[in-house]
Amino acid sequence: MNILEVKNLNMSYKTIDGEVEAVKDVSFTVKEGESFGIVGESGCGKTSVAMSLLQLQADNGKITNGEIIFDGTNIVGLSESELREVRWSGISIVFQGAMNSWNPVVKIGEQIREAMREHYPDKTKEENTTKILELFRIVGLDSSVIDRFPHELSGGMKQRAVIALALSCDPKLIIADEPTTALDVVIQDQILNEIRKVQEVLGLSLIYISHDIAVIAEMTDNMAVMYAGRIVERGPTKEIFANPRHSYTKSLLESTPSVVGDKVKLKSLEGEPPSLINKESGCSFAPRCPYREDSCNPSLDMELVEIGTDHYVDICSAGKS
Repeated sequence: MNILEVKNLNMSYKTIDGEVEAVKDVSFTVKEGESFGIVGESGCGKTSVAMSLLQLQADNGKITNGEIIFDGTNIVGLSESELREVRWSGISIVFQGAMNSWNPVVKIGEQIREAMREHYPDKTKEENTTKILELFRIVGLDSSVIDRFPHELSGGMKQRAVIALALSCDPKLIIADEPTTALDVVIQDQILNEIRKVQEVLGLSLIYISHDIAVIAEMTDNMAVMYAGRIVERGPTKEIFANPRHSYTKSLLESTPSVVGDKVKLKSLEGEPPSLINKESGCSFAPRCPYREDSCNPSLDMELVEIGTDHYVDICSAGKS
């Protein structure tokens, strides 16, 4: 059963230079208990998708089209009070900046209790404290953290506390938006293991967002590759890694080191993503594409086409990827 269905989602930002189309016609589903990954370079629209799901985008951002159906209800267009019922108790998020996720002058335990009081007003402080301590046990934090201030914690401890905060109101779906940013590789691995353990123990659905395609391979069942605001490839993670069909997906894999198999020289991806202010038709990756052919037509519209079981690729109307 699908816990989340995103249908033809479009989101844009108004800027002094013009309207930025950050999310273009994005569609995907997340099943109950599934781990779904979104990968792409910085600026491709990953975080904009995450913020759209919670409708926490910046003041200059708005959803211009599409549906976000969570647990059978389209949450696009709900009032702020209705959305507050969905946030944290339905969908919660582990933000990428653990350092900036906490009020520096309020103890960790009290900040988590604040979220719990909003959704469980009838529970006592003692009941909330008991639950927080149980969450700390699950994510590998000492009980003393409940009475400590954010500055007293290391980066890894803060990120674990953010995970506990995201779990505090019993959500059905958690969005992990690059949760290991600014952490060293050892702590990164520990945090990834904690997230995986939490998902398995509690049976949650997970959307994992990262620019690191190797992490997506480790963490997810299904995935989407984003470029310039669009999903350019979507399908089972194992299938996409074994048989990447979009040129951008191939380029990401070729630029990522692997410890399995023969040594292969890495290839850099030249150039940079296009500006999303200028509306362009055709394949937005074409100017950087190492596989570009003379027959590629930049004026043709693109669409996701199923090329295998649940495996979709963004191709132009002429059938070229």
